[in-house]
Formats: sequence, structure tokens, C-alpha cells
Amino acid sequence: MHMTTKEIIVTHPGQLEVEIASGAMTRLAGVSRALTGSTGIHLAIATVPPGRCSMTHFHTNCESAIYVVSGHGLFLTGDDLEVENVIGPGDFIYVPEGAPHQPVNESQNEELVLIVARNAPVEIVVNLDDAGRKDC
Repeated sequence: MHMTTKEIIVTHPGQLEVEIASGAMTRLAGVSRALTGSTGIHLAIATVPPGRCSMTHFHTNCESAIYVVSGHGLFLTGDDLEVENVIGPGDFIYVPEGAPHQPVNESQNEELVLIVARNAPVEIVVNLDDAGRKDC
């Protein structure tokens, strides 16, 4: 029996894909279509600087799972971003497709670091300029 071995790809820290920033949040992908040829998954690390936040947005083509590695803040959700979920290290966050959200780092001296997984290799994002926090 002849088997075809599929290629496993290891992405090292110096090889991460710099993705488009959302507000003050930056994201570096380790598994993406561009880096690995993935077709059904995306994995990245996102960093929100002290006192800053991302743009308020939602994803039209995927759901997301987020793990809080370090830092403390809020994860704003709801139609008008009226729900303030307190987040910190060890928390898991599920974001359904189409759900508006905004991570906010309320610390003045530590980064908020998030691992973000999605079930699509490339996300489609809609920014909501009139919703959420603007002062960060």
C-alpha cells in the first residue's frame, strides 16, 4: 500500500505573517492561507497595547475562538456593544459569525495578548465606525 504523506508546516516566530491592524490591535498569523496553504482554519496571536482597543467589527464568513494568554480588559459585545465582558488570562471566548465585538485593554501598563482561531483561512471583516469605544 502506497501512502502520500501530506506536508506538515511549522511556522517559527520570525516567519509570522503580519496582518492588517484593527485600531491599535496588531495580529500575527502562524497558520493562514498565505503561510501554510490552509483551507479551513486560521490561527494568529493578537496584541492590544495598554489603554488601547481594536476597531469595533464583525466577521461575515467565519466564527472565532479566542484564548486570553495575558493581560486584562473587556470584550465588548451586543448589537450596540452594551455588554462588557471582563476578560483575563485563561479565559476562552467564542464569537459567532456576524457578532459585533471589540477587545479593550483597560490596563495602562500591560499588553492584552490573545490567541485567535477561525474556521476560515481568510476572514472578511466589516468595521462598525459608529459603535463601541472611540477613546482607545
